[in-house]
Amino acid sequence: MKKNIHPEMKEATVTCACGATFKTLSTKDNIEVEICSECHPFYTGKQGKASKAGNIEKFNKKYNMNKEEK
Repeated sequence: MKKNIHPEMKEATVTCACGATFKTLSTKDNIEVEICSECHPFYTGKQGKASKAGNIEKFNKKYNMNKEEK
Protein backbone atom coordinates (compact mmCIF):
# COMPACT_ATOMS: atom_id res chain seq x y z
CA MET A 1 0.00 0.00 0.00
CA LYS A 2 1.18 3.49 -0.76
CA LYS A 3 1.80 5.71 2.22
CA ASN A 4 -0.04 8.97 2.94
CA ILE A 5 -2.84 8.51 0.37
CA HIS A 6 -5.43 6.66 2.46
CA PRO A 7 -7.92 8.54 4.65
CA GLU A 8 -7.65 8.15 8.40
CA MET A 9 -10.14 5.70 9.90
CA LYS A 10 -11.69 6.72 13.21
CA GLU A 11 -14.53 5.58 15.45
CA ALA A 12 -17.83 7.03 14.27
CA THR A 13 -21.27 7.12 15.86
CA VAL A 14 -24.15 6.06 13.63
CA THR A 15 -27.51 7.59 14.61
CA CYS A 16 -30.78 6.32 13.16
CA ALA A 17 -34.01 8.29 12.81
CA CYS A 18 -35.61 5.84 15.27
CA GLY A 19 -33.10 6.90 17.93
CA ALA A 20 -30.84 3.85 17.92
CA THR A 21 -27.09 4.47 17.92
CA PHE A 22 -24.04 2.27 17.47
CA LYS A 23 -20.31 2.69 16.88
CA THR A 24 -18.36 1.74 13.76
CA LEU A 25 -15.19 2.71 11.90
CA SER A 26 -15.43 5.39 9.25
CA THR A 27 -13.66 8.39 7.79
CA LYS A 28 -16.48 10.59 9.15
CA ASP A 29 -17.13 11.42 12.81
CA ASN A 30 -20.93 11.09 12.80
CA ILE A 31 -23.27 9.31 10.40
CA GLU A 32 -27.04 9.80 10.32
CA VAL A 33 -29.24 7.16 8.66
CA GLU A 34 -32.98 6.90 8.10
CA ILE A 35 -33.34 3.18 8.81
CA CYS A 36 -31.26 0.63 10.69
CA SER A 37 -31.46 -3.00 11.80
CA GLU A 38 -33.43 -1.93 14.90
CA CYS A 39 -36.33 -0.48 12.89
CA HIS A 40 -36.10 -2.17 9.46
CA PRO A 41 -39.17 -4.38 8.83
CA PHE A 42 -37.06 -7.32 7.60
CA TYR A 43 -35.05 -7.52 10.83
CA THR A 44 -37.92 -6.75 13.21
CA GLY A 45 -40.20 -9.45 11.78
CA LYS A 46 -42.90 -6.96 10.78
CA GLN A 47 -42.30 -7.51 7.09
CA GLY A 48 -45.39 -8.03 4.95
CA LYS A 49 -45.86 -11.54 3.74
CA ALA A 50 -44.93 -11.86 0.09
CA SER A 51 -47.00 -13.95 -2.24
CA LYS A 52 -45.83 -17.53 -1.94
CA ALA A 53 -47.61 -18.71 -5.07
CA GLY A 54 -45.27 -20.48 -7.47
CA ASN A 55 -44.87 -19.78 -11.14
CA ILE A 56 -47.33 -22.49 -12.16
CA GLU A 57 -50.03 -21.15 -9.85
CA LYS A 58 -49.47 -17.63 -11.16
CA PHE A 59 -49.74 -18.86 -14.76
CA ASN A 60 -52.94 -20.81 -14.04
CA LYS A 61 -54.49 -17.82 -12.29
CA LYS A 62 -53.47 -15.43 -15.08
CA TYR A 63 -55.04 -17.56 -17.82
CA ASN A 64 -57.98 -18.84 -15.71
CA MET A 65 -56.87 -22.47 -15.98
CA ASN A 66 -58.57 -24.17 -13.06
CA LYS A 67 -58.12 -27.83 -12.16
CA GLU A 68 -61.86 -28.48 -12.54
CA GLU A 69 -61.80 -27.64 -16.26
CA LYS A 70 -59.31 -30.38 -17.17
